[in-house]
Amino acid sequence: MKVVLGVSGGIAAYKACELLRLFTESGHEVRVVPTREALKFVGAPTWAALSGNPVSAEVWDDVHEVPHVRIGKQADLVVVAPATADVLAKAAHGLAGDLLTNTLLTARCPVVFAPAMHTEMWQHPATRANVETLRSRGSVVIDPAVGRLTGADTGPGRLPDPAEIFEVCLRVLRGRPRDLVGRKIVVSAGGTREAIDPVRYIGNRSSGLQGYALARTAVARGAEVTLVAANVTLPDPAGAAVTRVQSTAELREAVLAASEDADVVVMAAAVADFRPAARHDTKIKKTDGEPEPIRLTKNPDILAELGERRRQRSGGAAVVAVADVAVPGGSAMDVAGAKGVPAVIVGFAAETHDVLANGQAKLARKGCDLLVVNQVGEGLAFGTPDNAATVLVAGGDPVEVPFGPKEDLADAVWDLVAARFA
Repeated sequence: MKVVLGVSGGIAAYKACELLRLFTESGHEVRVVPTREALKFVGAPTWAALSGNPVSAEVWDDVHEVPHVRIGKQADLVVVAPATADVLAKAAHGLAGDLLTNTLLTARCPVVFAPAMHTEMWQHPATRANVETLRSRGSVVIDPAVGRLTGADTGPGRLPDPAEIFEVCLRVLRGRPRDLVGRKIVVSAGGTREAIDPVRYIGNRSSGLQGYALARTAVARGAEVTLVAANVTLPDPAGAAVTRVQSTAELREAVLAASEDADVVVMAAAVADFRPAARHDTKIKKTDGEPEPIRLTKNPDILAELGERRRQRSGGAAVVAVADVAVPGGSAMDVAGAKGVPAVIVGFAAETHDVLANGQAKLARKGCDLLVVNQVGEGLAFGTPDNAATVLVAGGDPVEVPFGPKEDLADAVWDLVAARFA
């Protein structure tokens, strides 16, 4: 694949070297097109040496090859990282004063922008309007990360990790549809931990890999994603707003708050069914004889609560995100949007036996639209890069997803979700 890496004039330009390395080492041919300002941070010889291709910021170099048209027309992907407020504005308004902006105008392939700037610049109404314009035209604009900026400032505006930008670009190169543009999606991931004392806890083996795959693929398909991560050590997916939690109670609070204005909620986290009835304030010391038993109590069922809240807020009728379902006052989608409840709820069920039977019972009991059922155990699902599942569909036939990368299962889920909005 031919990739154009545009680099604009921000301090994060040096991080684009890592993104370039990831593309070249995975077999892509990369042409770096920096702005004049970017060359003040990283020089042309560096880009040329790392890419193996000539580097210029000017339309007047090698004019006989018409680079201002040829580079964009021949590209399979254009990614601008970092994308400054200036470049976003020029791209949104069709300005073409250098080789990069000319390339953006002539490209007919997918375009990904990874903005990086100070918080005030990112939040300015002009920048927000430019971002919305670019997204409305089909470009992928990855929301910046939150963290340390230039100097002592901290906030949204930091360039996401280059490896995570690369993951979004790979998904865009796979040609997945931009069918979640404008949708607000909440994904939970990881496994909750219930404290026994300040040292010990009850937990599970979930790594968060499946939830993170769902978040990454949703970003690549155009969604605004909030990821609620329970005890996950993975890097934040580029473009997703991440809320970190530990216990089931914290996960519940974060998911319910985020779901108030969400179109879709996906409960991919492995939530502990039980917690200790009492938490010890100090470490339980080992003594002679058998330890005192730990009495457990049930945790709230967050997935069932989401389904019940939706049922109650929609006038007692089950809300299913299918356009032709008749409900009082309009379509089911209208009711969901008006009542502040998600139009589509997706659950996950990890089972060790009687997988489909247990899954069907849960689908009916939880009130969700889709339930992803998979078998777990030693070497299955938890902590592995691959997964297989059956997606149970309320009012429809099950969908089998064969064993493969967790990104494939994520895309299969989003295909089913997007179809319910169609």
